Amino acid sequence: MSETYLALYRKYRPQTFSDVVGQEQLVELLTSTIKQKKISHAYLFCGGRGTGKTTVARIFARDIGCNPEDIIEIDAASNRGIDEIRELREAVRTLPFSSPYKVYIVDEAHMLTKEAANALLKTLEEPPSHVIFILATTDPDKLPQTIVSRCQKIIFKQPDVKTLADRLIHVAKEEGKKLTEESGELLARHGKGSYRDALGILEQVLAVSKKDVEHEAVITLLGTPKKEALIDVLIAFCEKKEKVITEKIAVLENDKLVALRVYDEFIELVRQGLLIRVGEGSDESEIAKFAKEYPYVISSKTILDLLEKRYLLEVSSQHAWTAFTAVLLLLTEERKN
Repeated sequence: MSETYLALYRKYRPQTFSDVVGQEQLVELLTSTIKQKKISHAYLFCGGRGTGKTTVARIFARDIGCNPEDIIEIDAASNRGIDEIRELREAVRTLPFSSPYKVYIVDEAHMLTKEAANALLKTLEEPPSHVIFILATTDPDKLPQTIVSRCQKIIFKQPDVKTLADRLIHVAKEEGKKLTEESGELLARHGKGSYRDALGILEQVLAVSKKDVEHEAVITLLGTPKKEALIDVLIAFCEKKEKVITEKIAVLENDKLVALRVYDEFIELVRQGLLIRVGEGSDESEIAKFAKEYPYVISSKTILDLLEKRYLLEVSSQHAWTAFTAVLLLLTEERKN
């Protein structure tokens, strides 16, 4: 009988605190809490999607001595009503099966209805001594302040590109594949700070790659352009050549690329140029000349303008290329005035 296939994010999910990458401060805090036996009755794990909130919650529960039957996970997105929370309030009264504590991990806690949150609050105010709550959320601002104030708040950082790229390169190696630093960074950027999402993209890449993962294959799968094509757009943008901008973006569209991903790579190109301008990037870069020659284009203002208008490409995938062109032409027109 063949083994059940495990997705990479599940296969390489951390099992101990020592496996957790990029969250050193919170790991130190939680391990210290356990060693000193100063365990809070309620925690609020906050952070972007795919940063390891639920995974760390499980590790924490195991490290304080909980067996699987005493670790209860609740998805608040689908169990968000007052009836479910009332059932929870009844369940917490029962003692653990075989552990010192019962740990309730409430994922997507911000999805609870107002009535359910109020019901949960009563339990958080006077919880049984054998119960620990861990509320995990990507949006703590949507939780009532009365709940937040009764929890120890733990903030999960989104990994930077290098940290995420290093993780992807490591996982690829474990899978018997060689991923270059350039490809790892490209995948990491498109993971948007999520280990889970980045590993999902890597999984697709590895499925169609030989032992050495070709950068061209990564570019094709992601729907991103070759750097030379992006530089052509950047040159036209710097030189305020509106017709050329339109033509170069049309070429990218004809290559069946993903507009939003190309746009993000364009922002990254401007960012690299800005780093060169402030002395943190390599002068050997292909965009070094433009970074120094067009300081008002390769600038933080341009990056902010591009980020501010990014939503225009998200509104409709059908018209994303039109929006891409319109944004660059608009910014070019503003520079002319």
